[in-house]
Amino acid sequence: MILSDVLAQIFDTTVATFRDVLPIAAILFGFQFAVIRKPLPNFMKVITGFIWVLIGLSLFLIGLEWALFPLGRLMAEQLTDPVFIAGAQSAADAANVVLDWTDYYWVYIFAFLIGFATTIAEPSLIAVAIKANEVSGGSIGIWGLRLSVALGVAIGISLGCYRIVVGDPIHYYIMVGYVVVVIQTLITPKLIIPLAYDSGGVTTSTVTVPLVAALGLGLAETVPGRNPLIDGFGLIAFASLFPIMSVMAYAKITEKLASNKSNSEKES
Repeated sequence: MILSDVLAQIFDTTVATFRDVLPIAAILFGFQFAVIRKPLPNFMKVITGFIWVLIGLSLFLIGLEWALFPLGRLMAEQLTDPVFIAGAQSAADAANVVLDWTDYYWVYIFAFLIGFATTIAEPSLIAVAIKANEVSGGSIGIWGLRLSVALGVAIGISLGCYRIVVGDPIHYYIMVGYVVVVIQTLITPKLIIPLAYDSGGVTTSTVTVPLVAALGLGLAETVPGRNPLIDGFGLIAFASLFPIMSVMAYAKITEKLASNKSNSEKES
């Protein structure tokens, strides 16, 4: 890619980002000046922040297109290559090997690790964890929430990859998952339920979605008998559902441990 192409893509992406952010800015400033009718505090600081947002989003989107999407798909292709899975010396030797779902264990491991790592790095989750810690007076730990959400995403994406490999219909997994969520909602402390449901949404954001989507599409394209349109999508649904379960499980375990500790102190 020559320099002129790079500059042209940066310019096009920046213009597109400005066009996408402009309605948000119009609503915010419109309500501030037309409805609330008060001057905006630190006006220049806010404008500077919007400029940095435009620059940051533009560079991030370019990075996704140049690196994360191709990397996610490349990893899926390499991990599902029959030569790699079968440990064969050539494609001809691998063609004679019948693969089972257990042979794709490296895919499940990679999916778990990439789901965990991307969720820990997710800016929206960090923001929610910090605010939850502030509002709860410290009773909700920042790292406790982030780790529980990341663990849920990791398990969900691994299970989603298994679904793609075996070719099961996605709706069975989602229905069972929501049955579990409903049962957990009935027994989980009320303090954590809204936060748990929000945690399922914040995981499907800027860092997690690109890699997960690329992984699912790449996996569906390389596993024999899979359709990218039917089987390639759906991993993000797992990444949204399982954090709800993991956060509520974390809250229940924390409540149980606190109760046992309190009983032990009373007995002593």
